[in-house]
Amino acid sequence: MIGVSTPVWGLGLFLGVLAVQRMGELIHSARNVRRLEARGAREYGSAHFPLLVVIHVLLPVCLVTEVFALGVRPGALWPLWLGFWVAAQALRYSAVRALGERWTVGIWVLPGAQPVRRGPYRLLRHPNYLAVVIELLAAPLVFGAWRTAVVISSTNLLGLWIRVRAEEGALRGTTAEGEPARSFGRARPTPGAPRDGAQAQ
Repeated sequence: MIGVSTPVWGLGLFLGVLAVQRMGELIHSARNVRRLEARGAREYGSAHFPLLVVIHVLLPVCLVTEVFALGVRPGALWPLWLGFWVAAQALRYSAVRALGERWTVGIWVLPGAQPVRRGPYRLLRHPNYLAVVIELLAAPLVFGAWRTAVVISSTNLLGLWIRVRAEEGALRGTTAEGEPARSFGRARPTPGAPRDGAQAQ
């Protein structure tokens, strides 16, 4: 249990889990990219990707700084925030499972592929992005780091706004970042249907 006066071990455990998650996701993404490239998929809208990387790198940095430099401690609601974080993981990995080999950290469009409509994509348009929003808000609040939650969540919303526009643009045939869309087939998603492109991490 994360005690009010002793959050250090809990923070260390969280950072360890986070590091394992991100490394595993990068490896899984790289494997899927190779498979998608072999099937003729193309990547789009990559100009915004460094911003997403910065957000996820800043999370542990800001969290450690706030806990150790500012001395924040978990509040009475830390179990609630931990529950939200766990729920976000379940949603995110259900999205990863539903997308299968289409899941990558970039935006890859597979020629002629239909939108994924299984798993959480039956109900949500971008379940993976929703999960990321929840986890980046909840994780800092588990430790009482509200400044980190505000800064990271605000920046993440900007990054996701750019990301979703780029993904939607790629599926329409032109990216939202002004990049010309290269050939990727003529299949277009049904309005309101879940995306079949990769999800941000």
